[in-house]
Amino acid sequence: MDSRTIGILGGGQLGRMLVEAASRLNVNTLILDAEDAPAKQIRASTLHVSGSFSDAVAIRELASRVDILTVEIEHVNADVLIELQTENPSLEIHPAPETIKLIQDKYTQKEHLIAKGIAAAESVAVDNTEDSLKAIGSKFGYPYMLKSRTQAYDGRGNHVVSAVEDIPSALKALHSRPLYAEKWAPFTKELAVMVVRQKDGSTLSYPAVETIQRNNICHIVYAPARIPESTQTRARYLAERAVATLAGAGIFGVEMFLLENGEILLNEIAPRPHNSGHYTMDACSTSQFEAHIRAILGLPIAKNVLALSTPITNAIMLNVLGAAVLNEELELCKRSLTTRGATLHLYGKTSRPGRKMGHINIVAGSMYECETRLAQIQSAAAEPSSSEVEDEKPLVGIIMGSDSDLPVMAAGASILKQFGVPFELTIVSAHRTPFRMAKYATEAATRGLKTIIAGAGGAAHLPGMVAAMTVLPVIGVPVKGSTLDGVDSLHSIVQMPRGIPVATVAINNSTNAALLAIRNLAAFMPEYRIKLEQYYNTIEDEVLQKAQKLENIGYEAYLSK
Repeated sequence: MDSRTIGILGGGQLGRMLVEAASRLNVNTLILDAEDAPAKQIRASTLHVSGSFSDAVAIRELASRVDILTVEIEHVNADVLIELQTENPSLEIHPAPETIKLIQDKYTQKEHLIAKGIAAAESVAVDNTEDSLKAIGSKFGYPYMLKSRTQAYDGRGNHVVSAVEDIPSALKALHSRPLYAEKWAPFTKELAVMVVRQKDGSTLSYPAVETIQRNNICHIVYAPARIPESTQTRARYLAERAVATLAGAGIFGVEMFLLENGEILLNEIAPRPHNSGHYTMDACSTSQFEAHIRAILGLPIAKNVLALSTPITNAIMLNVLGAAVLNEELELCKRSLTTRGATLHLYGKTSRPGRKMGHINIVAGSMYECETRLAQIQSAAAEPSSSEVEDEKPLVGIIMGSDSDLPVMAAGASILKQFGVPFELTIVSAHRTPFRMAKYATEAATRGLKTIIAGAGGAAHLPGMVAAMTVLPVIGVPVKGSTLDGVDSLHSIVQMPRGIPVATVAINNSTNAALLAIRNLAAFMPEYRIKLEQYYNTIEDEVLQKAQKLENIGYEAYLSK
């Protein structure tokens, strides 16, 4: 597709996956790293350069053989890259050398972001002395974070200073490093967003994800993050704004904290592919690695190719870390090979405890399904049968726009409970939580729901909007309001455009809605057909008994009783 050759500084697992993506686009790549680096294992070439990606001579040798330079790790010799760009303006370097140099110093990076109006934790440079750290304790309070400004990753180079007594041990742990201190961020979740910066400076982003750390190493990634859609949007906006302040093209990993008060603070930026973006390899039509290659080559990238692919909509990434007992690591990989929706990616490394050996991507139509499959991979338990999974899942969803509708909808819930139908009941507002409504509707079928009952009062948009986003049967329940007695809701539900059917029942009659939902189930689940027959036989008996009594005692006596 492109005759230019890309030189990659670093040949670890990120470089390996960059090479894979470039190969699919028929783009040549050359690697600077050790002879047996993972990236070199899958790209045979006599032109690879062996050596350190911080060595000036090796970097210059690679640069002489390529048209574009990029990095898979930020700990490169940025000064040499700056010199190369000055000496040879035709050599493209992405991201820009000054961006790499800025990001290499985490304190300078924080100062830059804050100066650009990006929300980040307050930070201050410190001397490597006890007096300096005690002054920080007086300024920030305890706990606070003491961090290395350079050469820090996977939590290395960070130390929590919980009290003044911790200062000597913190200095010992981070000795001979330039340090800075950061005000403590009381976060509830760690978030990340992969942002693509194109040559014209425009930015696109993947969904916000939630990252779970174990021993300061990314362990699990949930995509999308298990947070409200509005919070996801704010996280993506913050990430895109931050990357827009930098220079050069490529993919950037932006790590953030979601605080207890709902505020989002930017933690740090990686100017390269990132562990939190590995899920994109199987959950999106364009992976973070291909997006990086496209961006630095100036190839087009459409916004929609970064979204989670339909009907996947959810993904989990599990890192495969070297185990103390090699057999544990191998068994984890074997179980992933027999799990639906799971894909194993290995990096060609020699195993050692805590080392990133590979990752497993799990994709499914709902986060529930992803988590079920994750549990199967993490334990030796056998995969549950389809009937066991079905029994645990709700078959009917009852939704309403407000809890004020609950007294009406509770009657339908009672009917479902009487028939033993698994159901869920929640609030989904078409107007106040539109993203939640869209997510609920689009994921309903893949989560196992067979019918949705939607209560609607006032504007009564909920049943129709949900029906427009799912192929499941939707039954609307007009809820009597304070002004028009529910007739407005009834008229709204039945006025759906041709092609978007919504069933409806009488005003406030969620009992009939539940019975109609059970009839839908009975069409393919015989146990509910039998229960319905018994139910209607009981109703018939009750009516016949009342008729007989009326005939026996007469209407006047009947009314008096």
